[in-house]
Amino acid sequence: MSERIRAAAGWVVIGLAVLVPPYYLDEFWLRLGFSVAAAGIGAIGLTLLTGTAGQLSLAHAFFLGVGAVTYCALAAPPGGDRVGLGLPAPVAAVAGALVAGLAGLAFSPIAARLRHIYLGIASIALVLIGQHVLNVATPLTGGFNGRRTPGLVGDTVTVIARVPFGEYEKLWYIGGAALVLAAVFARNLVAGRVGRALVLLRDSEPAAAAVGIPVQSYKALAFVLSSMYAGLAGVLYAVAIGSVAPQSFALDVSVLYLVMIVIGGLGSVGGAIAGAAVVTALPVLLQEYAADLPFLAEPGSGGVTASHAARYAFGIAVIAVVLVRARGFNGLRARLRPHQPPPGSTHATSFWSIGRRRHGDHRRHPERVQRESEHAELRPDR
Repeated sequence: MSERIRAAAGWVVIGLAVLVPPYYLDEFWLRLGFSVAAAGIGAIGLTLLTGTAGQLSLAHAFFLGVGAVTYCALAAPPGGDRVGLGLPAPVAAVAGALVAGLAGLAFSPIAARLRHIYLGIASIALVLIGQHVLNVATPLTGGFNGRRTPGLVGDTVTVIARVPFGEYEKLWYIGGAALVLAAVFARNLVAGRVGRALVLLRDSEPAAAAVGIPVQSYKALAFVLSSMYAGLAGVLYAVAIGSVAPQSFALDVSVLYLVMIVIGGLGSVGGAIAGAAVVTALPVLLQEYAADLPFLAEPGSGGVTASHAARYAFGIAVIAVVLVRARGFNGLRARLRPHQPPPGSTHATSFWSIGRRRHGDHRRHPERVQRESEHAELRPDR
């Protein structure tokens, strides 16, 4: 099967997956699908930052909160004890992503000068600041109890092919379309010039600077893009849960997003979506079918509840990925197609081609390979 036919078949499957389910699924599954789409968008943004650009960030929850609060303040009707401008919901949603991007731009000078664990520690400060603001800025955020999220779509019901399309059917389509657009943009970015520069930046900052890549500018760009993805995810997440509260954007939310991209495979757009689906859907499904699962106990009984079981599963999955299959779901897919790099994997793009080139050099120019190996051992960044 040629690449063109495979790509066309993939788009057909994606189209059917987005268009058909509202005709057959009930409200529970539609709401779950919308939540998965929101988490998938946020996970794509984090994998661009951490998997592609190599910047560890635990501030994702902060940017989720910025997007959610901005949407609530702009879309809520004016009047009352909460800030509301009464803007159209789509405009407020786009503004939420943009304001989150501006917040990322404000932090980008710090992010551009830090690396690895130091950036991760510094990013925690943003989450702590966000928690304080969410608790004390009552007119804007609602304080400790939060505030209700304005609806993204109206309450009117549209009948198509004798099937009533209400709020949740419309939200399914909005979430699916937003997720597809976010994934397409990210894959094109990774496959293009900017993505290759970010991969080189991740592998070796001195090498990136040596070939003329402005290191700090690209690191700031990655942080801003990730923040915008998180802001849009925060808007959809706030719509999904119906409210904005400080506990919805705590540090453990950032950790869960990091779990998503680790399980899915760092640097993989498709893997980020798969990881988001698992981390988002598993606790909900365990809770929904807890009565039919004998190993789950009722909340407050002292046994293993649905939320506890989900956390155990996530922990085991992360350990298994780190020890056994470092590329997560994306690595499993690569095993099914061993003769070409898995799509969307930045690691595969850089290392597969290098591996093939070095293999050819080993057969044709063994002395060159030996010299390169000796130089590599002397490099301080190796």
